[in-house]
Amino acid sequence: MKKKQFKKKKSFGLSSKLSQLGKKNCPLAKKSSEELNYKNIKLLKKYISDSAKILPTRITNVSHGKQKILVKEIKKARALALLPYVGN
Repeated sequence: MKKKQFKKKKSFGLSSKLSQLGKKNCPLAKKSSEELNYKNIKLLKKYISDSAKILPTRITNVSHGKQKILVKEIKKARALALLPYVGN
């Protein structure tokens, strides 16, 4: 007895768009990436907006664990006056 094959319905919702995009990779997860610490100002500035706000994970594609470390290091650099608290 043959199984009936059903046609997959096309959905136009958010879930279908996300599945088409695929999984995004964390830019800091690569082995060759630079070390994440408060002294590396050049790297930390990539994750701060013009108004000196920390960019969220959905924009930077940084993983949850790395984002927590990144926020901690940015705040440490701000406390040592290596990064600004307020933008221009």
